[in-house]
Amino acid sequence: MAKYHLEIYTRPTCSDCQDLKKFLEGHHIPHKQYDLAKQPSKEKDLIKITGNRIVPALVFSDPSLLRLVRKPKSMIGFERNKDEIKRLLNVG
Repeated sequence: MAKYHLEIYTRPTCSDCQDLKKFLEGHHIPHKQYDLAKQPSKEKDLIKITGNRIVPALVFSDPSLLRLVRKPKSMIGFERNKDEIKRLLNVG
């Protein structure tokens, strides 16, 4: 079972978003992607989770039943958080 369920919020004009998607695909990391240009209604979810509209946003949630008591971990930006993302995803 995966340690985390990953959701990402992106925009097509965001270069950091494109780098994140390449990284996840290159490491075969399963994730759910929300392209805010195609799914503008998801922007409200993003604001609720992170408090802003900045992308890329990553949301790590517990896939087990503990998700009912644990708040999802969110972060904004790929390059500045790359080391922590690798750690959370157990990628070398």
